Amino acid sequence: MGTIHYEVVEHEDGWTYKVGDVFSERYASHDEARAAAERAAAEQMLPGATEDIEYQDEGGDWHEEISLGKDRPETDVMG
Repeated sequence: MGTIHYEVVEHEDGWTYKVGDVFSERYASHDEARAAAERAAAEQMLPGATEDIEYQDEGGDWHEEISLGKDRPETDVMG
């Protein structure tokens, strides 16, 4: 599993963090956005319960898998 990058950036007259092209809510300061990104990144790495999951792929086919609760990505915070 790869690394998920949380990036702190200026956005809409404030600060936010983003993962890929998805932005979080806006924060008044860089420090607030950085702290929120660090919390989100830490939570992303917490183990969870093993779950059965179902998802539909781009071709419309459904798949079933077991997601192990210990299979968590690495994360980092930039900016």
